[in-house]
Amino acid sequence: MSDSNSTENPITPEAVGAAEDAALTAIAEAPNAAALKQVRSEHLGEASPLATLNAQMRAVPKELKKEAGQLIGGARARVNQAFAAREAEVAAAEEAARLEEERVDVTAAAVRERSGARHPLTMLRDRVSDIFVGMGWEIADGPELESEWYNFDALNFDADHPARAMQDTFFVEPSNRHLVMRTHTSPVQMRSLLERGVPLYVLAPGRTFRTDELDATHTPVFMQFEGIAIDKHLTMAHLRGTLEHFARAMFGPDARIRLRNNYFPFTEPSAEMDVWHPNAKGGPRWIEWGGSGMVHPNVLRAAGVDPDVYRGFAFGMGIERTLMFRNDLSDMHDIVEGDVRFSEQFGMVI
Repeated sequence: MSDSNSTENPITPEAVGAAEDAALTAIAEAPNAAALKQVRSEHLGEASPLATLNAQMRAVPKELKKEAGQLIGGARARVNQAFAAREAEVAAAEEAARLEEERVDVTAAAVRERSGARHPLTMLRDRVSDIFVGMGWEIADGPELESEWYNFDALNFDADHPARAMQDTFFVEPSNRHLVMRTHTSPVQMRSLLERGVPLYVLAPGRTFRTDELDATHTPVFMQFEGIAIDKHLTMAHLRGTLEHFARAMFGPDARIRLRNNYFPFTEPSAEMDVWHPNAKGGPRWIEWGGSGMVHPNVLRAAGVDPDVYRGFAFGMGIERTLMFRNDLSDMHDIVEGDVRFSEQFGMVI
């Protein structure tokens, strides 16, 4: 184009060159796909300098349109080629970076998360429950905050029985509500008698509370499992057979039990039960395990059951104590402190 037409022709080599250079510089400096998207809008879009110059073709004299069109077309073609090339480079670089970030060293040792473990008391409770369910018994539960009537009166405890003393039982304020933290799971037996009626074969595992200090052999919160069977014509022989079967399921076919005279308010006659532990540390020996006996007639009467028609037996053992001598544990702290390493040594079998 000649200088004489420059004032009439807005599409000059200088204007086109400046727009092309600005576009090529922006394309070359775009570091990523997001920046390239912005470059496309600014230098290749409808509002870009080259597009604006192209829109002014209508003002170019007819004899100069061909030259102006070639000038604009060439610039736009070079800008588009440069953009496509840079877009491919950026995409390749980002893909390489993503692959590097996601690279997995298949020769490296796997990072294993440390999983928890079920507490052995829970596993032992479930095992005991399974044994009695296998004998046709039901599993029952009840509240840990219990009425004094269910915890003591209905179970034939005298008003001045030592277990009712503040130094043995957690009484809950206000005292006129007569609520205690249950000292055994026997209240569940009474609730079962009232709710389910007779005949009744129920095992009641659960937490109990007494005012003991935590030491190697005692804890203020501990677990028990207590059973009650009420039916016609049940005798001490049925009690002994049930407990002997249970002992063999827990300690092996060589286990056996013996019953010694004792006293409990809710049974008559009452017996302390020992188990012959064939696999005890230091050799087989007798170990005191729990209490048992025939359900006292007064307990049956409190539940509205005629003791002249129905008889039954009951028993109870501590789950912590059972775990300790069954698995040769010597310190209650290990059981109650919640260290997962203690639970892990039992795996999933108790």
